[in-house]
Amino acid sequence: MVRKIGVLTSGGDAPGMNAAIRSVTRIGLNNGIEVVGVYNGYRGLLESSFETLTRTDVSDILDRGGTKLGTARLPEFKEEEIQDQCIKNLKREGIEALVVVGGDGSYRGALALTKKGINCIGLPGTIDNDIPGTDFTIGFDTALNTCIENVDKLRDTSSSHHRCSIVEVMGNHCGDLALYTAISCGAEMVITPETGYDELEVIENLRYLSDAAKKNHAIVIISEKITDTDALAKKVSLSTNFSGRATVLGHIQRGGSPTPTDRMLASRMGEKAVDLLMEGIGGHCVGIIDNEITSMPIQEALERPKKSRKQLYRLFDRLV
Repeated sequence: MVRKIGVLTSGGDAPGMNAAIRSVTRIGLNNGIEVVGVYNGYRGLLESSFETLTRTDVSDILDRGGTKLGTARLPEFKEEEIQDQCIKNLKREGIEALVVVGGDGSYRGALALTKKGINCIGLPGTIDNDIPGTDFTIGFDTALNTCIENVDKLRDTSSSHHRCSIVEVMGNHCGDLALYTAISCGAEMVITPETGYDELEVIENLRYLSDAAKKNHAIVIISEKITDTDALAKKVSLSTNFSGRATVLGHIQRGGSPTPTDRMLASRMGEKAVDLLMEGIGGHCVGIIDNEITSMPIQEALERPKKSRKQLYRLFDRLV
């Protein structure tokens, strides 16, 4: 029976991470397990930044964005000697197992520690929804709502000024945030890694919308890291009857109070993580598939093909 576990958040922050911390802590304590918070991700393991968590410590954090424990990136964690030092620090503290909330890089770190004798469970925490082994990640729904709120406001001014608003959203190399935003906001176009990018085709489509379709405005949602949105907006102004305007939502998408969906998801996943550790299972990650909380080996998850969104792209095309 595991008696003492740690919990850390790693990589980019995501709304709902605090709900996961609270869930792991409360479920652990209710099962007679001592729970230790690790500050600043894997860097906290290296620097022994530990603090025992009580029920009170995780009160009133359910509705807060960000992460109470802080997060940091530690590229050198890939090095064997760094991992060994972290293991020594964990054992010195008496921490027998660990819950890691973060992205696929965090998963790889959890797998490395498991192989060295510290059972770890990964929880998918990122707004990008780009982690295999789960339909949705902690933070995605909140970020999506932020995107929708901002695009809805942009539509008001776009329609008033005969503009084409090109809105860049986050997502790393995953188009889910852009796709879901585009469908939810009734955008005219969506550009993601999955759709590919043909600038001439984009301009021609917008020219058709402004001239033949007589649209008085247009919304284009584009994933980050595809093209320079400011440059594209200028070309739209020069080549169509729309006045092109670029808006990069940026890190505003990571902030804000988590939605009820993210609070529920994080709470359910936190419960599953503690249950797995109590069963002596390590090297697994928790996910939600077809609305069921499940788990699988981290290695299996990382080797899974990317989630297909063909049906949603087809839906978008039929709605335009």
